[in-house]
Parts: sequence; structure tokens; C-alpha cells
Amino acid sequence: MTVNVMTAKEIAQKVINKEDLFILDVRNESDFNDWKIEGEGIEIFNTPYFDLLDGVEEVMERMPADKDVLVVCAKEGSSIMVADMLSEAGRSVSYLKGGMKAWSEHLEPVKIGDLHDGAEIYQFVRLGKGCLSYMVISNGEAAVIDSTRMTDVYLEFAASKEVKITHVLDTHLHADHISGGRQIAERTNATYWLPPKDAAEVTFAYQALEGGNVITIGSTAIDIHALYSPGHTIGSTSFVVDEKYLLSGDILFIDSIGRPDLAGLAEDWVGDLRETLYHRYRQLSDELIVLPSHFMIIEELNGNGSVAKKLGTLFAENHGLNMKDEKEFRAMVTGNLPPQPNAYQEIRETNMGKITPDSEKQREMEIGPNRCAVR
Repeated sequence: MTVNVMTAKEIAQKVINKEDLFILDVRNESDFNDWKIEGEGIEIFNTPYFDLLDGVEEVMERMPADKDVLVVCAKEGSSIMVADMLSEAGRSVSYLKGGMKAWSEHLEPVKIGDLHDGAEIYQFVRLGKGCLSYMVISNGEAAVIDSTRMTDVYLEFAASKEVKITHVLDTHLHADHISGGRQIAERTNATYWLPPKDAAEVTFAYQALEGGNVITIGSTAIDIHALYSPGHTIGSTSFVVDEKYLLSGDILFIDSIGRPDLAGLAEDWVGDLRETLYHRYRQLSDELIVLPSHFMIIEELNGNGSVAKKLGTLFAENHGLNMKDEKEFRAMVTGNLPPQPNAYQEIRETNMGKITPDSEKQREMEIGPNRCAVR
């Protein structure tokens, strides 16, 4: 039978479209339990590669006849070998090109909506990691917000839209993924903006992103207003774009809220987090569409693959926004924290410019799920 190749982009489309797919994941059990491909139409089974060296008869019995079958591993090699064995046993299968590393790095651009005078806003969905980044386009110019280290994706997208990247912004100093903001700014000669309270230890030049800043993109004057919103980090800053979208960074998600402990200061910052969510955000319009920098669970995706919901809806539905007792809120936030992101301290130091790991080390540092939220 035939062994086919499936790309991360093809899998992303299956996840977004909720198509059926059976996955045989041949990584070690601990790696599988930590992080896997998820989706409404995904059925997944884990058997370590080493358990299949003597034959694939047992897994053949588990694979459905009416679904596409995909074999995945960490980098690609083991999945090819297992796929070949399944093919020899008479089953048509595919393997994931580049393995789970490729899945972790794939970005899927989704148009969020139109702004005034022909401007647009796009969300880049990193399904394998739960990261969300953005591009605002207006009159030949673009701003990139909370970019990942896969900088070519943004540069190529901007080129396809025939726009020049003039501003790059990070809502905060990221701890779960390596920012590509500084690199994009250097490659495009754009202005790089960072909240100064998060930048006390950075080793590079930046523009201070503070409350009251207005950054104009293009001649249509789409304004990005800096809204100081501490809690996830001491400098976390939200943006209101065109009086229509709230880019909330890692403060507020669709189904959860941001964790305040990644600098070791959960008890100190939980009050700031509550102040932002229960007071600063309450002063904003319920009609603002919240665009966070991460999602926690696959169910947060809308039908088109985007992650977005009105602020008023979140005030009604998000548990983290509906805890009237402050002691209960503090207990939930500080006592219900998930494991910290892999290599988060090294990621913070990389984003500060203190260390410069090579590309392979950066991949290893980021492997694993998004762990920026509590719910």
C-alpha cells in the first residue's frame, strides 16, 4: 500500500474544519501525555515506537477503516518507519512531515475582520502551541503584535499583501515562547515597542509602550492605544485597536485568565490581576472583541479557526471574571496553577537578549503545551 505525506498545514485545516482523522502517536508515553494533537474530529492512540519493532499487528486492529490514518513522532523518522511497516501490512497511511516539531511551529493566518477605510486585522493561530499573534494592515503599512520566532511567516504574509511592517509590539515579556518581535523589527527597520516595566533587564533598544501612546498604522490613522493592565507580568499592556478590538495579551483568555506566577511573584501580582480584570476592563465597552495572545483548549476556536469573543460575553461566561469574593479569587489563582512552561526561565532570558540559543535549542525550549492560563 501507499505511504503518503501530510503537512502541518493540512492537519491544521482538518482541525479547523473538524474533519475526522485517526492519529497513531509513536512518541514515548510521557511526551504524549504532556502534549498531543487535539481537535473535535481527532481520534488518537499512543503506542511507543519501541513497542512496535517486533510488528504492528496490535495497532492494525485499532485503526478504523473509515478514517484517514496519520502516524506522528517527535521529528519524523520513527513515524516513517512505522508507516512503512503498516503499509507492508496492507494499510494505506500517512506520516507527519517534520513530526511534532513541525506541528508546534505551524502558524495558520485567519482574517479576523475589516477596520475602517479598507484596513484589516489578521490572527496567526499556532494550533500546536496555543499561541496567537496579530497583524494590523492599513494603507500599505502593517503592525505585528506578539509574534512568534517563526518570523518568515509574517514577512512573507506582509509581502503577499504588499505592505511594509513599520511597527512591532509585544504586550509583555513572554515566558512560554520566544518572541520574534526584535528580529522582525531589525529585518524591516520597524519600531519595536515593549512595556518598560517588563524591560528592566533587556539588553537592546526599544520604544517604551506606556499608557497614552498612540501608534498610527498607515494614513488612515488606525490607533493602537496602550492600556496598562498588569497581572500576568508587571508590565502587561493591552491594546484597543480602532475602538473595536481588545488585544488582551496574556491577561484575559476566552475560557480562562492569565497566571501571575512566571516571575515568581504570584502572591504579589494577584491583586494587580484582579484590578485589571475586575476594574480596568469593566470600564471598557462590552462590544469590544477580545483577541488574546493564547488559547488554552481547542474548544476556544471559532468555526473559522479564529479565537475571539466579545468582552461582554466573557464577563457573562468566563469563570475567572465572575468571582465576587476576592479571597476565593486569590485562592483560585495562586492555588490552582498548572505546571510552569518548559524552559520558561531560559525563554524569558532569551526574550531579554541575555542569551542567544541556536535554532535547534529554541525549538527544544518551546516544545510542549501553552501553560499561561488558570481556569
